Amino acid sequence: MKSILLIEDNDELRENTAEILELANYKVVSAANGKLGIKAALKNKPDLIICDVMMPELDGYGVLHLINKNTELSGIPFIFLTAKSERSDLRKGMEMGADDYITKPFTDIELLNAIESRFKKSNLIKNNYSADELEIHNLLQDVKGLTALHDLTDSSNVNVYKKKQVIYLEGNYPNKLFFIKKGKVKTFKSNDLGKELTIGLLNEGDFLGYTALIENSPYKESAEVFEDCELSIISKEDFELLINNNMEVAKKFIKLLAKNVSEKEQQLLSMAYNSVRKRVADALLILQDRYKKNTEDKFSIQISREDLANIAGTATESLIRTLSDFKSERLIEMKNGNIIIENERKLASMIN
Repeated sequence: MKSILLIEDNDELRENTAEILELANYKVVSAANGKLGIKAALKNKPDLIICDVMMPELDGYGVLHLINKNTELSGIPFIFLTAKSERSDLRKGMEMGADDYITKPFTDIELLNAIESRFKKSNLIKNNYSADELEIHNLLQDVKGLTALHDLTDSSNVNVYKKKQVIYLEGNYPNKLFFIKKGKVKTFKSNDLGKELTIGLLNEGDFLGYTALIENSPYKESAEVFEDCELSIISKEDFELLINNNMEVAKKFIKLLAKNVSEKEQQLLSMAYNSVRKRVADALLILQDRYKKNTEDKFSIQISREDLANIAGTATESLIRTLSDFKSERLIEMKNGNIIIENERKLASMIN
């Protein structure tokens, strides 16, 4: 049940409005003035706040100001309820961050429609969209509408890439966003001698090439197909239209696209300070985390020793010796070129 904080100094209006909201199946917390409203907000953490503007002690603008300054409360949908309807008053409230402005007198339908609209927008912003095709289409539908969604879907091409095929190279400028419909992709950096370090492993439902688009800069890594792929191609213009259409949605979408940054940092830190055994164990577990299917009892993957060494950040010869040790210790099994994880627990608890 959604909770609503109602801040209104008129007793009759407060009671009548609370009754309407409760009949609409909302949990209502009421406060008779701005100061009591702030205390109630801190105590109850409501899903939405409805607040009168003209109140003694602390008016609605003061309430909104304090709400925005508090990290625990900022972001809660906020609706002003007031008899004032001058354009300057409306503009002041919106510039301060109010989501809506209902003028008195109002009907039950007007009130409930405004609340429902705010909750719909809030759900869009707060929802942690998973990076698969269905969810990104849902996001596009919410932001751009059905017509624009259909246009984008119809205009997006699907390209087929074969294993080892390069998708883009470090230093080139981007003009599209890639979405993996099927297959696996790795991103990597190379030194002057051509030695590669794998910095990202991507799977179905992942995007790639977004960082350069967001920064409007050249690619800082290269991308190569790890397993035969089908990639949806979204133009740079459509991507920019999406993230520029709604700033709050853009923030969440950028966070979604950049969610693997901290994982990359942790991987690089591990490769810098961990032993070869620990790095190889971590590399196997990263592969399992990215690519294990729900139907698999034990994770198995066919991967070249060179590719695995690039993920672990070690020489191929060192990797081969370490895999041999792991096999002797019954941590893994190797059959027909496949590496099978036999003891995930011991790999995860590997000591440096």
